[in-house]
Amino acid sequence: MKLHKTVFKNYAIVALLLGMGQQAYAQVDTVRPVTIDSFDVVRDYKPILADAVKIRRSPDMTNKRSYMPKLNYGNVPDKKLDINTGLKELTVQELPFTRLQEITSNYIKLGVGNLGTILGEAYVANEQYENLRFGAFVKHLNQKGALEEQKFSRQEVGVFGRRILDAFTVDGLLGYNRYGTRFYGIPTDVSGMTLNPAKEAQVFNDIYFTGELTSNFDPKNEEAVSYSAKLDAYTYKDKFEGSENSIALSGYLNKRVRTFNIGANVALDINSIGGVGQNLDKFKNSVATINPYISFKGTNYTLTLGGNIVSEFGDESRFNIFPSAEIDFSLVPGYINLFGGLNGGVQKISYKSLTQLNPYLGPNQTFQNQIDRLHIFGGIKGNAGATFGYKAKVVYKSIEGLPLFMNSKDAPFQFDLVYDGNDDDKATYLGIEGEISVRLSQLVNLGGRLNIDGYTMATQDEAWFTPKMRLAANARFNISEKLYIDAEALFHGSSWAAAYDYDLGTSPVTINNYRKVSVPEFFDLSAGAEYKAMSNLGIFIKANNIFNKEYERYLYYPKLGFNVIGGVNFSF
Repeated sequence: MKLHKTVFKNYAIVALLLGMGQQAYAQVDTVRPVTIDSFDVVRDYKPILADAVKIRRSPDMTNKRSYMPKLNYGNVPDKKLDINTGLKELTVQELPFTRLQEITSNYIKLGVGNLGTILGEAYVANEQYENLRFGAFVKHLNQKGALEEQKFSRQEVGVFGRRILDAFTVDGLLGYNRYGTRFYGIPTDVSGMTLNPAKEAQVFNDIYFTGELTSNFDPKNEEAVSYSAKLDAYTYKDKFEGSENSIALSGYLNKRVRTFNIGANVALDINSIGGVGQNLDKFKNSVATINPYISFKGTNYTLTLGGNIVSEFGDESRFNIFPSAEIDFSLVPGYINLFGGLNGGVQKISYKSLTQLNPYLGPNQTFQNQIDRLHIFGGIKGNAGATFGYKAKVVYKSIEGLPLFMNSKDAPFQFDLVYDGNDDDKATYLGIEGEISVRLSQLVNLGGRLNIDGYTMATQDEAWFTPKMRLAANARFNISEKLYIDAEALFHGSSWAAAYDYDLGTSPVTINNYRKVSVPEFFDLSAGAEYKAMSNLGIFIKANNIFNKEYERYLYYPKLGFNVIGGVNFSF
């Protein structure tokens, strides 16, 4: 019996040693030893659309435990050890499948408020694929002020998509915007009689498309050619004879060679504006631009040299070549950067852009492009960790054809375009820009922007409706996981306008030469809050123009007073 026990122990020890040896042999690769700096690439990197990829395939939550068979010792004559408390098959409680909460950007937002405010928004996107995203959105907002026919209405609808391929990414957006208002401004003559009894409606319709193809960065080849091609097109029309059609093609090509980057930006903008002048002609205004450059990146600096070659063609033709140079120097790497440069260019005039800035532009305008003959800038930027960022810049420009708004002499409730600066006498601009971003904690985020603008005019008396100082600030407070508070503040300094004196009691109507009047400064404060009542249901409220000051951005057109919008949003 003792002999049998000894033999059994020896067999067990030998089997154990053989198993350990086999396992150790399996861990050793005599061809290539494993070290901490060895990596096996098992798949190619592919970029994805979102920051986090959701689980597409549900994990198998079925709890199974294979049955452990009883061992048969064969010819071993030893008696088996029988313990009443031995191992038995465990009965595992089956857990129900639980699904983690999915983060989605789909939502519906509905709100109402005073001043006849109705708000509606919806956004739907398909984000189930790593390299494909598409969706649609729709928005509506209308309000009505205390003045007669002081009405505003905005609608927006669009579809979008993005596709990420191995070599490049393609995205596009097709949309329609509608903005409606009225010429509700009420200028009066010397006796108090209104000069705008009709208060006509104005509506702008905008159908637009933008699409872009951009190369993806290849981490295996940092010197690969990078490129992009973009198409922007729109057709824009008001209620009367004003219209604009535009097709713009742009792109860039860049090749890195060691510490150099060589490339070019190119653009072709074919544009025409309808309803121009007294004869309601079409103004053909196209611009072609090429910007070749070479950039050198050193240890703590980047130097870029090139030029802007611009050709204007259509009803007017001009050819210009501007220098282009820029430097960015890291004074304290990661914290303080000094930058500066000089260039020039042509700013294409756009009826769409002008009416989005001032929707009360009158008909029969004439148009010309703005030329920045010399643009010099320099400043400082940087950050202090991830909680504080800043930028300050000084800008000087010499300008031809600076566009300005001025109240029309024949219809003072509408605005005309006037221009300052020409070939012989330029308008000049000297300004200061500053930006700051502060994150005090995970609960408080602050930001602000300051602009100080100074113009020296060549022919006009003032830079009409251009304040010397503008300040914008915002703040966000995350009170808890369910409560958020936002605030926005806007300050505009005083500006100048041109006003005429009318006497409707005479025939013909007496109109004196204009006089300069001051448009007072204003401060607009808005704040809002959102409470997340459920995981997919929130309640929001927003108050605009809290101080209820019906200030004027343009003469005779006061803004809405204090108004509140409240409602719910539902995500799905």
